[in-house]
Amino acid sequence: QVQLEESGGGLVQAGGSLRLSCAASGRTFSSGSMGWFRQAPGKEREFVAAISWSGGSTYYADSVKGRFTISRDNAKNTVYLQMSSLKLENTAVYYCAARNDPRIAERQYEYDYWGQGTQVTVSS
Repeated sequence: QVQLEESGGGLVQAGGSLRLSCAASGRTFSSGSMGWFRQAPGKEREFVAAISWSGGSTYYADSVKGRFTISRDNAKNTVYLQMSSLKLENTAVYYCAARNDPRIAERQYEYDYWGQGTQVTVSS
């Protein structure tokens, strides 16, 4: 069975950094792409970043450009989200997603698999 498991969330002060991990099991996504989404309290789930597994092409939401970096480790079948200069409004549950298409996507319905999410809380 395909499973995505996020980790690395926690409590961090504004201006600090965290690195999230998403480990895929059950299969590889070498021919697909992966993305990160987040959902803040009372808000809709929104796109954060995406990466093509084979080519490594990346795409970011405007709100995180220059602060967040998505990357992959093909050997570990794992995708990361390095977050820096964190802001209070970045507090959210962060979700990992995967799709069986190498083209980068930013819409939820374009993804086939989802993790359970990891909580990121940014404090003042």
